[in-house]
Amino acid sequence: MQQYIDLYNEHRERFHSGAPAALNALRGRALEVVASTPLPPRGSEDHEAIDLAEVFATDYGINVNRLNIDPRLAESFHCDVPNLSTALWCVAGDVPMPTGTALRPLPGVDVMTLRQAAARCPELLEKYLGRAADIGQPVVALNTLLAQDGLLIHVHEGVDCAKPIQIVNILNATAPMMAVRRLLVIADSRAAVKLLLCDHTQRDGVPLLSLQVTEVFARQGARVDIYDLEEATPATRRVNATFVSQQADSNVLVDTITLSGGTTRNELTVDVNGAGAETHLLGMAIAGGTQTVDNRTLIRHHAPRCDSNEMYKYVLDDNAIGGFEGRIRVDEDCPRVEAYQGNRNLLAAKTARMHTKPQLEIYTDDVRCSHGTTIGQLDDDALFYMRSRGIPRDTARTILMQAFMADVIDAVRLDVLRDRLRHLVDKRFTGQLASCANCPVKSSHPRD
Repeated sequence: MQQYIDLYNEHRERFHSGAPAALNALRGRALEVVASTPLPPRGSEDHEAIDLAEVFATDYGINVNRLNIDPRLAESFHCDVPNLSTALWCVAGDVPMPTGTALRPLPGVDVMTLRQAAARCPELLEKYLGRAADIGQPVVALNTLLAQDGLLIHVHEGVDCAKPIQIVNILNATAPMMAVRRLLVIADSRAAVKLLLCDHTQRDGVPLLSLQVTEVFARQGARVDIYDLEEATPATRRVNATFVSQQADSNVLVDTITLSGGTTRNELTVDVNGAGAETHLLGMAIAGGTQTVDNRTLIRHHAPRCDSNEMYKYVLDDNAIGGFEGRIRVDEDCPRVEAYQGNRNLLAAKTARMHTKPQLEIYTDDVRCSHGTTIGQLDDDALFYMRSRGIPRDTARTILMQAFMADVIDAVRLDVLRDRLRHLVDKRFTGQLASCANCPVKSSHPRD
């Protein structure tokens, strides 16, 4: 981490210049944490699937001077980023850029950069920015130290956002680069919004790292759906930390979907602070080659009469490694909480590996809580049955893997995205997705 401390100290004025005062106020504490808290290496615990120290060891560049990068948005949609009817923003590296649909007003909804918010509504940033994210975590601290901008989505009281808001995060640098991204989502009382976050890489073979921190505030009765979709190259690394704060009667769904990539670490923390709240966490990971996907979740029930439901599914092939650590905590004096957690894993090759650690911490009575995990292989009897009826082995394997993921896809609450995901998953299992090296659109552009 010392290289990033040195970079910050050398360019301190540039990092602070133009950045929101609310963000700059957090950098001192962030620097202390980065300097004093080491990242855990692989093997520090039995369930540690990713060596975070190794992830950040590469000498990544950072866009300190805020140079604009051509996002080549059409290429991203050509490569299967869901092209829906949305209010669309593009983030090239870590520079936010609105498209034509994003510039059309959504009544009762504000979408702007953090720098714009610092001028238009600084009190909102002072109240919310950094209030959910745990700056004591070294990954969050590093993001806070190096972030210069980000996006704010604010849905006003009682407003049901007219269309989904989509953010396409693009990595396409020609040299090793780290994109430091920040997202703040505020849904006021009885507001409703659906977000689609798409991470996409346009360069093969270039080491690229996405370091993201997202904070979500769902006020009383608010409804927030977040669909986080990654389609990246094997050289891409992603470290993503999401923090959700829920008030009474709110309803939050977070669906984390990894279709392709290199090394992925997703951390999701939900604090349920009001009675009657509902939390739904879904996850789906399809990994092959030497890909690693690690999801970690923590749901903390601080209020009574709340429900949470969590299901993560993995299909791992070749030498892929999967990781899942999920924890549900119910505080004292929080009766009538119902919390369920499941992790189901399918190993399509004997060389694939899965680390899983579900956990419950219950400190009160009168609750219904359960957790469970399974790790298995494709059903030989089902394969034999299908092959005996003339279905080729590869096709039979694909059908079984598609069926395994069906319930996670069916739980998506955005109809057009649910249909699109079925198509993307089918393409992923048949090897047609993320074939950037052979993409005719990509090959028409020089590598440098």
